[in-house]
Amino acid sequence: MHWLLLIIAAIFEIGWPLGFKLSSTQPERFWAWISFAIISMTLSGVFLYLAQRAIPVSTAYIIWTGLGAIGTLLIGIQFFGDSASLLRRFSSAAVRESQCSSHC
Repeated sequence: MHWLLLIIAAIFEIGWPLGFKLSSTQPERFWAWISFAIISMTLSGVFLYLAQRAIPVSTAYIIWTGLGAIGTLLIGIQFFGDSASLLRRFSSAAVRESQCSSHC
């Protein structure tokens, strides 16, 4: 159950940079997207808090930030035309590997 809470926290962690990006690309909906970002930040923190009651804080934090970073990277590449260079893919793989090795 706590791992599910951590995954939910990571999904909301992706939501706040997405909200910031959309607020800059859709200025007519600026406040709606900023509100979305603030709500995502809050829920991300709440679910991280709930998850780390049973998961060691260092493990929870590494997984939370790593999934948030990788998810944001993938959304940027898929929907906003961000670079998918070899260096970015390698860096993403390094983040995933560090997450796996820290969990063991």
